[in-house]
Amino acid sequence: MKKIIDAVDTIVDQALDGMVIAYPEYLQRVEGTSVLARRVPKGTGKVGLVSGGGSGHEPAHAGYVGYGMLDAAVAGEVFTSPTPDQVYAGIKAADHGAGVLLVVKNYTGDVMNFDIARELADADGIATEVVLVNDDIAVQDSLYTTGRRGIAGTVFVHKIAGATAEEGASLATVKAVGDEVVANIASMGFALTSCTVPANGKPTFELGENEIEMGVGIHGEPGIERMPMMSAADLTAFLYHRLVEELALVPNERVAAMVNSMGATPGIELAIMAGHLAALVKGSQLSLEKVLMGEFMTSLEMAGASLTLLRLDDTRARRLGAACDTPALRVVTH
Repeated sequence: MKKIIDAVDTIVDQALDGMVIAYPEYLQRVEGTSVLARRVPKGTGKVGLVSGGGSGHEPAHAGYVGYGMLDAAVAGEVFTSPTPDQVYAGIKAADHGAGVLLVVKNYTGDVMNFDIARELADADGIATEVVLVNDDIAVQDSLYTTGRRGIAGTVFVHKIAGATAEEGASLATVKAVGDEVVANIASMGFALTSCTVPANGKPTFELGENEIEMGVGIHGEPGIERMPMMSAADLTAFLYHRLVEELALVPNERVAAMVNSMGATPGIELAIMAGHLAALVKGSQLSLEKVLMGEFMTSLEMAGASLTLLRLDDTRARRLGAACDTPALRVVTH
């Protein structure tokens, strides 16, 4: 195992400090915590947004802290949920007087620890709500979840709920908008290689030279089956048709998409997938209004990709296109 680290037990702490060094205009670290918070004055009356989870999925989640998206991100150890006290510190950092929305990926540890943090916030008089993201259609239950997993589609929730909060909407409204995004989103991914968790020092799973893991989770959890390697066209079509079926999309509907690298897949390969995606959407007589392509929610150095589709209406489309300014995603409006 070759990794650019000093020691396993200092990875997250050093990475958080490095993020602040690289993005001081966006981020500040809450002293004594694993929280990176937005540089925004307190008392603005805006609903705060908090997300987080295990580290190893960069740029998620600290990369989305900034105007139009998150107010704070809470980092756990690699592939491990942050503790309730750390989540509570994130809630306090994001509280601007109008309550705090927690965007939580559906993993058992995350759900439990964010719920405990909500109890702490309630005792302190901070109103909170939760949006639970479960966009991964590959498997119903996994090693880490009851129900479907939350994966890269979470970024669309951050973007649209964040835009809603910037509009001055109430906590109840921001939650309702986030829940609507979850109801209209579907994702699925595949792995060409495993990742190596630093503390383990060896790949999470082994794949043959001509094998892929279809439906893999972002922690290396098993997917739906091992399959022979396919062309980019066949891989994209395999994912696309399952997402369309899951969302029950019909001709003339509008969609946004995300072609997401699992960490080691380069942009040139993602771009090939994006081209195939556009042709598939045209063949389905859908309207493809926005494509995000790049690293949005990774799995350390796993080779592979995921595809996300989001059904759009006028309001979701407007908020998806609204201005945001974060380390990992920037939208400029004119």
